[in-house]
Amino acid sequence: MAQQSPSSVVQKASTWAIVWGVLLIILGVLAVGVPLAAAVAVNVMIAWLIVLAGVIHLIAAFHAHGAGSVLWRLLVGIAYLFFGVYLIARPAVGVASLTLVLASLFLIEGILNIVLFFRIRSAQGSSWFLFDGVVTLLLGLLIYLQWPSSSAWAIGTLVGVSLIMSGVRIVMVSLAARGAATTISRLAA
Repeated sequence: MAQQSPSSVVQKASTWAIVWGVLLIILGVLAVGVPLAAAVAVNVMIAWLIVLAGVIHLIAAFHAHGAGSVLWRLLVGIAYLFFGVYLIARPAVGVASLTLVLASLFLIEGILNIVLFFRIRSAQGSSWFLFDGVVTLLLGLLIYLQWPSSSAWAIGTLVGVSLIMSGVRIVMVSLAARGAATTISRLAA
């Protein structure tokens, strides 16, 4: 088997990373374009993870040693299964619930970032905490005040934007790595 140069290894790895990044960008654009469908997809993924957790709890129950522990784990496993299946069967309820949780998370994060700004305001770059806090707080308020109608756009749009940003980051870092490897191989030659 022929030994590959470091430059060719980076070239091959960065090509796959670029393909992955472009795929994420495409998925992100689709999610932003059809945010409700993206939100339902996120809900279904979470619901299946809850079902899987329920199955794991049930399996663990059969390996528990005390009668109370077995009963407790069985009840927890059944609860996970029930809620997971319920979210699969009623995705609109899941999307609305996730949207409310997301709005609450943004409200709390925004407030905490603003408080942190006031605690570290003398530090260089601390104004970014204030900016992030205000934007996050406003986004949380926007989602919360429009709930449940915000369920139609909030999760799908935010997931889509996140996918697009991740895809762009992966493509840009991969192109930079490819450029650096090319430069190093030219200098070494």
